[in-house]
Amino acid sequence: MTVSRVLRNHPCVSAGTRRRVLGAAKKLGYAPDPYMARLMARVRSHRHRRAEAVIAVVRDNHQGDDLLDTAYHYAPLKDISDQAARYGYRAEEFRLDRAKMSPTRLRQILEARGIEGVVVSPQSSQSIGREVDYAGLAAVTLGYGLTQPPLHRASTNMTRGILQATRELSARGYHRIGLAVSEWIDARSDYTYTGAMLNYQRRVAAPDRVPLLLFPKNNIAEDKKYFCAWFRRHRPDVIISFDTYVPDWLRKDLRISIPEECGLVIHDWTERCADFAGIDHRRPQVVAAAVDLLATQLLNNERGVPAVARQVLIEPAWVEGPSIRAR
Repeated sequence: MTVSRVLRNHPCVSAGTRRRVLGAAKKLGYAPDPYMARLMARVRSHRHRRAEAVIAVVRDNHQGDDLLDTAYHYAPLKDISDQAARYGYRAEEFRLDRAKMSPTRLRQILEARGIEGVVVSPQSSQSIGREVDYAGLAAVTLGYGLTQPPLHRASTNMTRGILQATRELSARGYHRIGLAVSEWIDARSDYTYTGAMLNYQRRVAAPDRVPLLLFPKNNIAEDKKYFCAWFRRHRPDVIISFDTYVPDWLRKDLRISIPEECGLVIHDWTERCADFAGIDHRRPQVVAAAVDLLATQLLNNERGVPAVARQVLIEPAWVEGPSIRAR
């Protein structure tokens, strides 16, 4: 039993015993049977299923926070629940709020209920999730909204998404491609929006390089004057931006028709954006990768902030739509 616990990375074995067992296993050339390991993990999980059946989905809950705007899409709970169910877990939301659900209070609830797995889905400029004590927890986060502590994470590879979009737009004869997103969106992608666009601009003629617009306010509704001034000054012939606010600013405030006078590509396309071309972040696949990372930690008894965080990047998909010219 002690050898089994060491090989399963169980925390109850002393460091000295662990070293002796691992040393003997290495000397003997021992390698685990992956099929038997999966079978035994399933058997053990049924012993404790009542106490460990829930994965906590931790979100920020600041009423009035600009990032609660519908322009900022969440990872839906259903997607997390569907993937968690494949491992026999149920996903349950916990919303952080310093007044009603502080990080300390959240930790107390998780310990009382025996919940050891956490998916952190940050959606606040205050990022309270960084204040949670992750010792003893298996944790993973979505995107780069939470950079500290450095947890395992899954995200969309928006370097690939932006470069793919610029290739598609160039093939349609667009020359002046503009990018207009918020600071938060760029940061949440680890600055891959701006990095990819600057890489694209390096390869085009200087007159066709449209300066990037990073909205100064997370409340996008308050950024209309910045957008309109930027558009009038630089006159892009296609824009990669939001599906909310921006179409109305173009049509009603600037009197620009889409796509006849300016094309529009939605930077974070979902099914509600059927009237536009866009970049699909493939959130269900991002969520699935995050839950897979979490399930691996739970299976291997890996807890706390990892020494080396793993990152899974999901390839986004280009979506055709009537808001740009036909290829």
